[in-house]
Amino acid sequence: MEWIQYIQTLIVDHLNIGIGLQNKIFQTVFIIVFCMGIRTIMRRIFDVRIKDTTRRYIAAKTLSYTTGFIVFLLLVHIWMGKTTGIAAYLGLLSAGIAIALQAPLTNLAGWLFISVRKPFTVGDRIQVGSGTAGDVIDIRPFSFSLIEIGNWVHADQSTGRIIHVPNGETFKTHIANYTQGFNFVWDEIPVTITFESDWRKAKKILTTIAQDHTAVKSDTAAKQVKRAARKYLIFFRHLTPIVWTSVADIGVVLTIRYLSEPRKRRASTEQIWEDILDAFEKEENIDLAYPTVRYYDNVRGGKATTG
Repeated sequence: MEWIQYIQTLIVDHLNIGIGLQNKIFQTVFIIVFCMGIRTIMRRIFDVRIKDTTRRYIAAKTLSYTTGFIVFLLLVHIWMGKTTGIAAYLGLLSAGIAIALQAPLTNLAGWLFISVRKPFTVGDRIQVGSGTAGDVIDIRPFSFSLIEIGNWVHADQSTGRIIHVPNGETFKTHIANYTQGFNFVWDEIPVTITFESDWRKAKKILTTIAQDHTAVKSDTAAKQVKRAARKYLIFFRHLTPIVWTSVADIGVVLTIRYLSEPRKRRASTEQIWEDILDAFEKEENIDLAYPTVRYYDNVRGGKATTG
């Protein structure tokens, strides 16, 4: 068209931009706008058609990555031309890129590791290293995001903060997954009673309470163990609750060990303690222990006085 040629001529005369470069710029803008428009339309379709939040999130992420990859390939084709030119160009810049972008490339490699090996997925509860813990809410090429738990809040409750962790941390520290494979965690509640209490009776009471509040029945947990054992070397001899006996300086310690769902640990602990307090209140020969100071008088105790 004549008006397009006229505009191109004006740009060449006033901005000194060649027609070839103009065509590349126009094609670049068109591709970006077109692909972003398609992505917006598809995401609206996903919002209407896909009701499940997790599936909608995965579909939207897949669409974003696919669109970005297609745009990248098209732009490389426009600006770099043939494959041989691309290889030569990348060969010249590879050393500089490796040094200047070491951290981003490490994070990108971490994203590939997370995507392929799947040490965790969106929705899992994890702990990074020995400090940061939370529920995974997003995974991106350079970082993943957590809703933080713990810190100044006790019993794995949410703090409300969002923590962004570089993907490269997966290569530098360990990742603990609360929910992958075996979707339960072992929790322990120590209950200390006085030496004068009937500890055998107290142990029976605690065992009954633990059995009432265990997260799963043995058969259910056993099925999960079998499924997890197909991928990991996981096995437990006992899946039912148990009460261990030990002695401290202030009394007899009865430790309840039971299975709990990771996100319900605090609620189950509260329910167990309420049942313990109600049960011990009815028993005259069972008392909870606490730090005390005792004084002994040899004379009143019937012993000879010391020199």
